[in-house]
Amino acid sequence: MTDLTSLKAHNTFGLEHSCRSLFIAKTTPELSAFCKQLYLSGEPMLILGGGSNVVLCEDFAGTVVVVETKGIELNVTEGHYYLAVEAGEDWHQLVCYCLDKGIAGFENLALIPGTVGAAPIQNIGAYGVELKDLCEWVEYLDLASGESIRLSVEQCGFSYRDSIFKQNLSGKVLITRVGFKVPKVWLPRLDYGPLKMLNNPDITPKTVFDCICATRMEKLPDPEKVGNAGSFFKNPIIENEQFQALVAQYPNIVGYPQGHSHTKVAAGWLIEMAGLKGYQVGGAAVHEKQALVLINKDNASSDDVLCLARHIVDCISKQFAINLEHEPRMIASTRERSL
Repeated sequence: MTDLTSLKAHNTFGLEHSCRSLFIAKTTPELSAFCKQLYLSGEPMLILGGGSNVVLCEDFAGTVVVVETKGIELNVTEGHYYLAVEAGEDWHQLVCYCLDKGIAGFENLALIPGTVGAAPIQNIGAYGVELKDLCEWVEYLDLASGESIRLSVEQCGFSYRDSIFKQNLSGKVLITRVGFKVPKVWLPRLDYGPLKMLNNPDITPKTVFDCICATRMEKLPDPEKVGNAGSFFKNPIIENEQFQALVAQYPNIVGYPQGHSHTKVAAGWLIEMAGLKGYQVGGAAVHEKQALVLINKDNASSDDVLCLARHIVDCISKQFAINLEHEPRMIASTRERSL
């Protein structure tokens, strides 16, 4: 453990902030023991996986714990594949592992940055598939009691970019493992974007995987080259009456039905229609190819990112009467905060 450590390498936005101390956990027992002791001490604690879904707003006045635990346990029955995956495993590497083993179902979630342990917190999703569609259980450490608890997928309170881990259990638990149950019979999800063109009898999981990877690499910047936190805003869900009013004004608006009474609107489309592609505040900018992504274009400060995000929220509210919500976690000196 070292003091006054830079966190630039531990957040994909590449923001220059530091923490009082840093601990990198390689095994679940050492991770659990350290986090329980730290929690009981009352010192501020920030648990990070790949740091791909956070915006560091200022220096962290406590200890940052980086989860690098590894391990995938695979069991096979007549009808299903069962996986138990350690929290520190890289998400995309898990998708590749499944593809190599002939396990289909994860391919729509290819190239989502971050770790397996972070995935349930916001119920990651892309191209018509969400984590909850594959998850069977989530195992966590209760930081106060030290008890290991397993929740079924039904108990996790999964909804669009949300879960019990973002709500009632936020700051109280440490996710250690995630369990997945995947049927052997593959039912491809081809409802979104470029996948619609793949709907033919010869479709394979590898074809879907390749299409997703090509699409994401074309539109989304590589965090290793350009700092970013992926999609910065959630796609807002609005009532159908409001959506129809917007269709009358903007016939090419992009939306997807959500049940009988609501529609999910593409936030990237809203931002692009507001003329904000490429818009820049200090060193932070809206990505030229995908308006949903904010980037660290030129040594951006956290204030640059936050000012840019607030400007976008204000513009979308004024033009469309829609309130955008940020997707990454905003981390202040001792706790999580809002935009």
